[in-house]
Amino acid sequence: CKILRCNSEYVAATLHLRGPGRGAAFCTALRSYSLCTRRTARTCRGDLAFHSAVHGIEDLMIQNNCSKEGPTAPPRPQPPAPNPQGFESLDICDYERSFLYKHGRPPGFQHCAAFGDPHIRTFHDDFHTCRVEGSWPLLDNDYLFVQATSSPVAKGSNATVTSKLTIIFKNMKECIDQKVYQAELDNVPAAFQDGSVNGGMRPGGSSLVIWERSPGRHVEIRADYIGTTIAVRQAGRQLSFSIRAAEEVARAFTEEQDLQLCVGGCPHSQRMSRSPRGRGRVPAETAQALCREMLPVEDVYFQSCVFDVVTSGDTNFTMAAHGALEDARLFLTDAEKLHIFQ
Repeated sequence: CKILRCNSEYVAATLHLRGPGRGAAFCTALRSYSLCTRRTARTCRGDLAFHSAVHGIEDLMIQNNCSKEGPTAPPRPQPPAPNPQGFESLDICDYERSFLYKHGRPPGFQHCAAFGDPHIRTFHDDFHTCRVEGSWPLLDNDYLFVQATSSPVAKGSNATVTSKLTIIFKNMKECIDQKVYQAELDNVPAAFQDGSVNGGMRPGGSSLVIWERSPGRHVEIRADYIGTTIAVRQAGRQLSFSIRAAEEVARAFTEEQDLQLCVGGCPHSQRMSRSPRGRGRVPAETAQALCREMLPVEDVYFQSCVFDVVTSGDTNFTMAAHGALEDARLFLTDAEKLHIFQ
C-alpha cells in the first residue's frame, strides 16, 4: 500500500498554495491525489489511512467546487532520501507538517490561559477564578511542565495573582535539549535559564525559539516540534500565560498527572465567585467603565477585569484581561469560541 506516498505528494503540491487565488491549482492537486489513491486501491483495501484519504478528497473537492474531470499534475520526482526513514526523519521536528504527512489533514489545537486573579480558561473552554496561593501546575504532560506561583493581590485579600512562571520543555532527543524558561515580576526575559534563545545544538534546535514581542513585558515561545506556541506577559503587578497546543500534546499525560489547571480547571475548594462582596478598592461602576474601554463585549474577560480592578485597585488589570483576549483571538482556531458568557 503506497498511500503515504500519495499523501506526501499532495502535501508537497499544496504547501505553497495560499489565499483565494489558489482554486485551479488546488483542484489540480486534488485530482492528482485522487488518481494516486485509485492506482493503489487494490493493495490498500484494508488500510484505514487509505479510506480516510479517499473520504477527505471527496469532501475537499465538494468544498472547493472542484470537478472530477480536468488536468492532473505529473507525479513529483521523489528526491533521494538521505536515510531509510525519509520524510518522517527529515521533518520530525516540524509537528504540523509531519502530522499532515501522516494523517492527510492538519492537526487540531486547544487553548488555555491564566491571567489576572488568576482566572483560568481551560482547554475545554471552562472558565474559573481561583484563589490558589502558592505553586500550582498549569500543565504536566509528556512534553511540557508549566507551574504558576501565586501570591495575594493585596494585604488581607483572598484574591491572588501569578507572580512567577516556570516552563520546562522536556528533552526530545530527536529535536531539542531540555530547556527551562522562568519569568518573575519585572523580569520577563527573552531567553531560557541557560541564556540560550533556541532548543540547542541538535539538528532540530531551531524548532524551539523565543521571540521578544515587547521588551520586558511580552515574549512568545514557539515550539514547532510539538506544534505549540506560548505567550507570557506582564501587566501591572501580575504575569499571564497563554498557550496554543496541539490536541495530541495536550492529552499526553497519565492518570497520576491529574492536577493540571489547564485540563481540569481550579479544584472546587479553590474556586471563587467573580462578584466580590464587601467594599472594594475601586467602586464597581468605575471599574466597569475602565474595563469597557478595553473590552467592549461583556463576557468573562470583561467580568474578570471588573473583579480584578475592584479587588486590587490596580487599573493595569484592564491590560491583563485585554492581553488574554488578544492571545485567545490569535490562538483559537474557531472564532466563535472567543467569547465565553456565564
